[in-house]
Amino acid sequence: MSFDTWLPAAIVLSSMIPGMLIFLLREESHRLRTLLNMTGALVKVGLVIWMIGGVYDGQNYETRWTLAPGLDLVLRADALSVLFVALSTLLWLVTTIYAIGYLEHSPNRSRFFGFFSVCVSATVGIALSGNLLTFVIFYEILTLATYPLVAHRGTPDAAHGAKVYLAYTMGGGALLLVGAIWLQALVGPVEFTQGGILGVSPEEIRVELILIFFVLLGGLGVKAALVPLHGWLPQAMVAPAPVSALLHAVAVVKAGAFGIVRVVYDVYGVEFAYANGLLLALGILASVTIIYGSLMALTQDSLKKRLAYSTVSQVSYIALGTSIFGPIATIGGVVHLVHQGLMKITLFFCAGNYAETLGVNKVSEMDGVGRRMPWTSLAFTVGALGMIGVPPVAGFVSKWYLGLGAADAGSNWVIAVLIASSLLNAAYFLPILHRAWFRPAPKQWPQEHRHPGRFEIAGALLWPPVITAALALSAGLFAAAPFTPLEWASLIAEREYGR
Repeated sequence: MSFDTWLPAAIVLSSMIPGMLIFLLREESHRLRTLLNMTGALVKVGLVIWMIGGVYDGQNYETRWTLAPGLDLVLRADALSVLFVALSTLLWLVTTIYAIGYLEHSPNRSRFFGFFSVCVSATVGIALSGNLLTFVIFYEILTLATYPLVAHRGTPDAAHGAKVYLAYTMGGGALLLVGAIWLQALVGPVEFTQGGILGVSPEEIRVELILIFFVLLGGLGVKAALVPLHGWLPQAMVAPAPVSALLHAVAVVKAGAFGIVRVVYDVYGVEFAYANGLLLALGILASVTIIYGSLMALTQDSLKKRLAYSTVSQVSYIALGTSIFGPIATIGGVVHLVHQGLMKITLFFCAGNYAETLGVNKVSEMDGVGRRMPWTSLAFTVGALGMIGVPPVAGFVSKWYLGLGAADAGSNWVIAVLIASSLLNAAYFLPILHRAWFRPAPKQWPQEHRHPGRFEIAGALLWPPVITAALALSAGLFAAAPFTPLEWASLIAEREYGR
């Protein structure tokens, strides 16, 4: 078999193999564990860079195993999968560096980094899945691999949060499995195909196809945190900061949102979904989630829970863009897959830094943190302004294209949702920035740890949020440059709509 045939599998295995080896290491094997983590992350980056160039030029990368007639495991690279793989790979590298610094003196590090690697392998497997069967398998692996990460601290709160997470996601996985089996029984093997595979389906099965869509949406909506299936996400904030970053920016919620995009565009086809009212239903559900998440964020004093409800809101921009018929809105929704990841991972890294350095876990405790931790607070400011949609940060680009797409499609109500959401974003982020930069610091922080170096915190914890904030800013400033997320999202929209 050629290198092109094995490349998708090699990308999945580049984190899976180090993860399996890490499980075998003793706790004191710090250097070897770090070497395996970083080697796997860097190898994956190199393989993905190779794949990006090939997919852009139309190269076909596919790994296929036939289990039985009509049952194939397929890993395949296309423009949409490469966008998600590139995001996951880049942020895994940055999060690995952060996690090594964050958990330096913590117990059970081999267990943590083993499941951490399996989690990223499952996410990449989801991105590269070439059919619905393969997608479901990796989707369930992701659920099982993230459960120990949420429960990692071993406290009663961590155990409760992990149980809630598992109950929601296993239920969602069961729905997804039911929908996948039902659809395959109806139309045969479900290969992800640009333009969808159901456009020529017989009229007599149309009602069943519509019902299956909502079953699949229910299964994917749990991880995507669509209301009312979002309840696990705030509960999972008991996890360590690297896990929170992973859940919100790289893995779980993005897997659900990505799955919705796949089902709409590459299973049902956007024209079939539009003609049968599926896009409108998805758009209404996404809009309700966007507003509800923002309203709930306003009421949270816990910083991580405020960020969690912000994720509930912000990830639904991806579903909203998918629900608007037309390539412009598609660009806005798909590019937000990347932009939200860069901004939200920055915010969670910063939240972790505040907690580790000052013992600050609540918004009401953030007075003066900007002067005490200027680099961390500058990164947090960039992420927060991007979430609001302030130019030139990447979030503005996403919202601009969503608004243009809504206007082009005549969906003016979507513009009202975007305006209301941005005002609510400002209402729950700007008070944090005001506290950080313009209020005096308290005489004593809740639990301060002074770093002996020249910066406010160790480099492994400081530079990841600074780097991701710079990337979020660059993705907005240089949005029109070659190979940016915006250009890649435009390529995806062009291929999906056949224009």
